[in-house]
Amino acid sequence: MTSSKLVGPWVRRFLLEHVVGERNLSVNTQRSYRDMLTLFLPYAAKLSKKAIDRLEVVDLSPDLVRSFLTHIEQERECSLSTRNQRLGGLHALARFVGEHSPEHLDWCTQVRLIPFKKTTQAAITYLDKVEMDALLAAPDRRSEQGRRDYALLLFLYNSGARASEAANLTIRDIDWHGRAVCITGKGRKPRVCPLWPQTIEQLRCLAAGRLPEEAVFRNRRGQPITRFGIHTMVERNASTAASCAPSLRTKSIGPHVVRHTAASHLLRSGVDINTIRAWLGHVSLSTTNIYAEVDLETKAKALAACSPEEKPVARWRSQPEVMAFLRSL
Repeated sequence: MTSSKLVGPWVRRFLLEHVVGERNLSVNTQRSYRDMLTLFLPYAAKLSKKAIDRLEVVDLSPDLVRSFLTHIEQERECSLSTRNQRLGGLHALARFVGEHSPEHLDWCTQVRLIPFKKTTQAAITYLDKVEMDALLAAPDRRSEQGRRDYALLLFLYNSGARASEAANLTIRDIDWHGRAVCITGKGRKPRVCPLWPQTIEQLRCLAAGRLPEEAVFRNRRGQPITRFGIHTMVERNASTAASCAPSLRTKSIGPHVVRHTAASHLLRSGVDINTIRAWLGHVSLSTTNIYAEVDLETKAKALAACSPEEKPVARWRSQPEVMAFLRSL
């Protein structure tokens, strides 16, 4: 059996040559493709009754791919967006194999014809000003961890950064004199966000005595905090804040909710939508437009501003002069 027929060599070339070498995709995308294959290959081996190392490209038939997608939805109970994400990885693998192996062009075409399922846009959760203030007040700033939590929450709210972006932030990314931060977003695209004086002050306390290449936010062991650690931190403080703002109990709060909150509050403050797009690092303006669509308060203000002015209409009988005139005739 030639190596060009086996799946294993193609998977290695796809992940190492294409994803990393040729495309230089982000670490998160690399991990997404890796995780997809970690699920898909054992599933394919089980249905094909072959060892994973003996799987051939043609064993990964379109029917098998469809079966795998159904398995993801029904047995693993994943969302449609996760299903589509896994299919996107399989499309990328099929395209790579088809570009380098003409004998597999038909297989490539058939796999890439498997469509994505249409998904509905989930409602965006964000906090109002009272809820956000309660969340910021939740950390106990008398402790080292509390001061770290407060600085991190303030930074997330100020910058609208994703959890992964905050986790990867280094001290050299902060412009202390210009009161700004350079955030590396999706696709390694940098963007600069201004920082409030109090945010700079809190970050300066965290960074004191450390080297420029070190992470700004660290865990209890002094290691760079992970995005999962940031998620846990937000959840923990949201639980504490619920005692002051009971409405928080009805919301599932994570770092992305703080990001949504930053965008919504910028919009309410009168910042134009294109500036918010650059602030959050969105590639498409349509992504940012979601905030304009869900912000009922902004809609209500716009409606009130353009509503016609109603002038009171005087009733006929409320004009005694006219009635007296008529009676005098």
